[in-house]
Amino acid sequence: MKENIKVTRLKNGLTILTEKMPDVRSATLGFWIRKGSRHEPARLNGISHFIEHAIFKGTQKRSALDIAIETDRLGGNLDAFTMHEAVGFMAKVVDTQISSAFDLIADMLVNPVFDEDELRREQKVIIEEMKMVADSPEDFLSEIFTKEFFHDNALGLPIEGTQKTVKTFNQETTRRFHERNCRAENIIVASAGNIKHKQIVELAERFFGQKSKVRNRKSESQNFFVPKSAAPIIIKNKKNLEQAHLIIAAPWISATDERRYAASLLVGILGDGNSSRLWQTIREKNGLAYSVGASATSFQDCGVFSIYAAASPEKLAEVVDLSVSEIRKIKYEGISREELNLVKEQTTASILLGLEDSSIRAGNLAHNELTHGRHISVEETLREIEAVSEEQIQAIAREFFQTKKLAVAALGNLDGLKIGRERLDVS
Repeated sequence: MKENIKVTRLKNGLTILTEKMPDVRSATLGFWIRKGSRHEPARLNGISHFIEHAIFKGTQKRSALDIAIETDRLGGNLDAFTMHEAVGFMAKVVDTQISSAFDLIADMLVNPVFDEDELRREQKVIIEEMKMVADSPEDFLSEIFTKEFFHDNALGLPIEGTQKTVKTFNQETTRRFHERNCRAENIIVASAGNIKHKQIVELAERFFGQKSKVRNRKSESQNFFVPKSAAPIIIKNKKNLEQAHLIIAAPWISATDERRYAASLLVGILGDGNSSRLWQTIREKNGLAYSVGASATSFQDCGVFSIYAAASPEKLAEVVDLSVSEIRKIKYEGISREELNLVKEQTTASILLGLEDSSIRAGNLAHNELTHGRHISVEETLREIEAVSEEQIQAIAREFFQTKKLAVAALGNLDGLKIGRERLDVS
């Protein structure tokens, strides 16, 4: 499987990654900053997300309206996002527009104005975004759970911040944080599609080639530490909800753990897909939920596995019991060869189909650089997946699925619901 990937690292630390896809007419261009919400001081919780919004409000040569019009002219597919460990900006355009897309995003990153009036308006927008989270049961429960699970760590703080912190983000605070963190050594430029590596390098040198004016200043971000996850049991009543929402969670492997391939397959067997154990047991056999599944999020130094379900309040305890039962079965009975082969085929198909999308390829380039500091080929990934054994998957289940470490969060009309540690017994 041919991969036409090139890497250039400028003297100032900026990394450029490209993958040429000559048979497509699309080109995806992405800028990733190696700083996310977990790197923020507590007093500035939410400022990375705030800056992600604020740079769309004008540069030294473009107004907010100019940026909006140019985005639409490029195809209207300019996406920005803030995560715990990075901030990203991606544009998917026709290949002939790659220079224009680069000029637009780089200008936003390098030359934002941070007009005081615009910042005050954006504070209001983000506070409305917070209210949307509060009105979404699934998002609201996730935020409550995360705060308690990572109770003494920046990972437990909301990415968007709080009303209190966001209201303090004036021009001086915003500019200072941006200058000290959006520096060349923190930036990855990744592009995939019908592009030329030399062109991307030349564009990067034009916008980012000069030594940063604030290179020697002390970083505004904090040095994060490995969190010690808690095992809370949270039952929160909200009487106006028709359904109750549930999270069952456990600590998980980090993104750099060599067992990540086996861990991913375990998640797939438990709750990713229509043939998964949770889907078949809770939805198909018992009709207890419309939405049920499992997922995992891994950071540089830790992770969290979670089961999610939404069901009638009077059925929630049964959903908990069945979920715990499936966890227990995998711990002590393991998985079958047929299950393993099925999830390997499912995972392999998903990877190969994703190769047709320049956005996925660019995202993979950036993810591997951010997480591993190197490119991981498709061949290596498929080889590692194929090598996973039933015993490796069961070993992960036995290590991480422990009664004392399981956490539960539930939201809904739950008067009288009790979930004690004995209900989470997977021993």
